[in-house]
Amino acid sequence: MSFPRVFASSLRTVFAGVVILLAGLLANVPSVEADENRWGFGSDLGLTTGTVNDTVFTLGLNLDYYLDRNFSLGPMMQISPMGDLFQFSFAGVGRYHFRLNNGINLVPYTGFGLTHADLDRGTGPARIDRNDTSWFIPIGLALEYQVVHNMALSSTLQVNLHDINLSPSLRENDHTSVTLLFGFRWGP
Repeated sequence: MSFPRVFASSLRTVFAGVVILLAGLLANVPSVEADENRWGFGSDLGLTTGTVNDTVFTLGLNLDYYLDRNFSLGPMMQISPMGDLFQFSFAGVGRYHFRLNNGINLVPYTGFGLTHADLDRGTGPARIDRNDTSWFIPIGLALEYQVVHNMALSSTLQVNLHDINLSPSLRENDHTSVTLLFGFRWGP
């Protein structure tokens, strides 16, 4: 037997073994039930006040992995894309879901991440074009109303702790802001 034939025969044997192994593993995977869904998603629109550009429009997104029915972990992102200020915040967040009997959920959360602010205001010699990146600690409380078992309407109040410094253009530093968001939550 020549080397290419031996190699091709060995390759077919290995491939057949891998296919049989994968088929056996897939046959032993338990069927997925609706209760085993562990992922949730949220989207919000609202306002952030107390920024270096006063009050700005904010879009929020979050993804949650539910460790159990009442506790989730995941990333949270907020973008303020309009006006003179572009601000982007990203954090890893832990949420605890207090599920009340009347379809109302209280969800306190906190996390840690980064925020970036880019302020571009005015023209001429008084023009401000500065940016800064800072640590970011969101502390919030969401009030959710379960519309159906896996979808809720949400209202969120969040205090943002950070240290944005746009000096020398602006003398004041931005240490806190408050965000009010309204949106939807999908989850298990």
